[in-house]
Amino acid sequence: MLATYPNRPNDSVLIERIGWGRATAKRIGVLEQPDRGMYLLTDDGEQLLKLSDDLAYERVRELDREAYRAKRKLRKQEEDAVPLEEEDDVPDQEILTESNEEAKDRDWKSQLLIRLHELTPESFEKFVIYLLRRYGLQLQHTGASGDEGVDAIGTAPLRPVLSSRVAVQIKRYAPEGKPIGRETVALFQRGAQTKGAERAIIVTLSRFTDPARKAATSTVPTVDLISGDRLAELIRADGESGVKLRPTVDPRWFDKFD
Repeated sequence: MLATYPNRPNDSVLIERIGWGRATAKRIGVLEQPDRGMYLLTDDGEQLLKLSDDLAYERVRELDREAYRAKRKLRKQEEDAVPLEEEDDVPDQEILTESNEEAKDRDWKSQLLIRLHELTPESFEKFVIYLLRRYGLQLQHTGASGDEGVDAIGTAPLRPVLSSRVAVQIKRYAPEGKPIGRETVALFQRGAQTKGAERAIIVTLSRFTDPARKAATSTVPTVDLISGDRLAELIRADGESGVKLRPTVDPRWFDKFD
């Protein structure tokens, strides 16, 4: 509840993500709202809970694509039904359809991750350290062989008078490449422990397997796993790290008040 966005200190990250998640769940059909303040899982939602994290993530992406295609198809049908004389009244700069705009919005993460993967491993490490510093971590770049897989070491503030020693490992894996497995996480935990770290972070452009996620919390130091998707969201939330999105109105965001 205390975590806020760097450029929006009055906005709770947790509250906003809960609202966004609920609106997304309604849009893709895994959650329904029969009455104000009441939410129920649909059959698809029940099935989703039975899947592993990785499979559930892929299923959500699939449902999101299906919902997007259905909305795009409906939009096209509505556009085709508009009489020609009404279309002529639309200014040229407004002819761009909403479906095209949505496609652009959906594509920004892919563009970002591809661009980050084009960086050299050392440059990517420097960028990630820069971003984590933007979120308050005080880090020193190590990045040399023999450092137990630790690319950065430093402290993470927990309270105004309390901090925790943290180790960071940065993996420039391809966004659609092989996911990071349990062995990588376990090895890094040992390396971070050798460095005296109480917490650890692994950042990748790829993703993590279920065994890796379990290993991250099964022993100390526990590891925060930042996948490519989460990294993109952190970059967007920062607002000053290479991603600039034009202001848009998201009607679905207001669903949480219904």
